[in-house]
Amino acid sequence: MKYKRILLKLSGEALMGENSYGIDPKRLAEYAEEIKELHDQGIEVAIVIGGGNIFRGVAGASKGMDRVQGDYMGMLATVINGMALQGAIEATGLQTRLQSALKIESVCEGYIKRRAVRHLEKGRVVIFGAGTGNPYFTTDTAAVLRAIEVHADVILKGTRVDGIYTADPEKYADAVKFNYISYEDVLAKGLKVMDTTAFTLSQENKLPIIVFDMNTRGNLLKVCQGEDIGTTVSI
Repeated sequence: MKYKRILLKLSGEALMGENSYGIDPKRLAEYAEEIKELHDQGIEVAIVIGGGNIFRGVAGASKGMDRVQGDYMGMLATVINGMALQGAIEATGLQTRLQSALKIESVCEGYIKRRAVRHLEKGRVVIFGAGTGNPYFTTDTAAVLRAIEVHADVILKGTRVDGIYTADPEKYADAVKFNYISYEDVLAKGLKVMDTTAFTLSQENKLPIIVFDMNTRGNLLKVCQGEDIGTTVSI
């Protein structure tokens, strides 16, 4: 295996499946099975998931809601998604821990870096909820921050497209895919990989990012095996 410990970043929208909102149990089960395949190969898995399928703070703020209030609502949405994913993964027989940056002691642990690392070492899948615990920071930033803290080898950003393109491939048929691109070229070309804060944090810590199609069965394992799947962003 190319990677021993990975941080998987999933968008909340990924859990919708074919629905327009909410959580699709079928899609959850598919993701859980793929995560189990990684675990069975000895890969340590940490996960950060967004909350956009339930609530997005920025969208709420654009309609007059207080931005801070909206962001906290978004953080709680990520915990809901984390609980759903936790249940699906445990249904495969794996042990999991859900850690939240906000204190919600009845349903999950508070985030403690050393405890998270220990869980990973014991073979438990660790899901990080509530983002960074602070408004104005995205779950992309939370993913990079947690990956650095637990010494992950790579961030795997699972999306519905198979990598990074010169333009949106869903809108422009002539968009060209990159197999590899440097941090500098991403910034120079104005490509959207993660928000600027998250991307800069990744660049400063030389943490590679692989953007790939999570909805193609088997891709997650192939990426961890070092196959040429998606787009790799590194130095």
